[in-house]
Amino acid sequence: MIKGLAITPPVLGRISIGKVVEKNGKRLPEKDDQFTITSQIQSKDGWIKHPLDEQLRAKAPNQKLRSIPVRMIFNDPDLNLRAEYSMFDRQTGRPICVGNGQTCQRLTSQGVEQHPCPSPDLCSLAQGGHCKPYGRLHVNLDESDELGTFIFRTTGFNSIRTLAARLAYYHAASGGLLSCLPLQLTLRGKSTTQSYRQPVYYVDLTLREGVQLHEAIRTATQIDEQSKQAGFYQEALDHIARQGFANAKFEVNSEEGVDVLEEFYASTETKPESGQTDVMDYIQEIQQGLQQSVSAVN
Repeated sequence: MIKGLAITPPVLGRISIGKVVEKNGKRLPEKDDQFTITSQIQSKDGWIKHPLDEQLRAKAPNQKLRSIPVRMIFNDPDLNLRAEYSMFDRQTGRPICVGNGQTCQRLTSQGVEQHPCPSPDLCSLAQGGHCKPYGRLHVNLDESDELGTFIFRTTGFNSIRTLAARLAYYHAASGGLLSCLPLQLTLRGKSTTQSYRQPVYYVDLTLREGVQLHEAIRTATQIDEQSKQAGFYQEALDHIARQGFANAKFEVNSEEGVDVLEEFYASTETKPESGQTDVMDYIQEIQQGLQQSVSAVN
């Protein structure tokens, strides 16, 4: 295996809750209130929709795609959802620094070095909102390719925190049989003080419609037993995936970094793809509110 190359799950397409549009000669992210499933091919008008988008949309109320049936390909939650604080070079799309809140891998003139990671709001290098949480969720949508995935990318704390919690809970409740559970991605909205009461959308992971937890666990146990009888080794699959992720210092390559720049680091005239703001935005909004309150009092 080539060292320095992250071996990640094969990607067949993308899942997003927003799109990039051109305004005044600039390509800017625009939030949406539904999912869109695309291929990995772009035209001048944006990403080309995957055939699954039309199939699932035809079954959705008012053709609004707000839930997607999915299956995890790994039992280990951390293999399905990869999330770190990430900073990219805005010219090349190469990752500069990737951290987990404790330590980080940082690209310097001497190579990749390890440093403490205090989180973006406490890091001098990250001032100005250049470092953001970056999560990638890999899910399987189609039994025609059981190891192929569709990737949902987000810089939203709401989505990352909710998905991480759900994966951990379902993994624990099922006795580690996460890959055998019938799950679905669900789009949720909420309003907060930080969003000025405007709705923000985030992604949740739930059991499929009408399925109870005890029923899902029984089904997962049966699927696991049948898979073992057929000679399928889920533990070996997780082990190989773990080795592939660890094969490089930076999991994200420059090609993916360019997409991240376009979708998440665009002009501040619009909000991120998912309609969510990050911690730095929250802090700035709170500071502005305090300043306005002080001015009003004076």
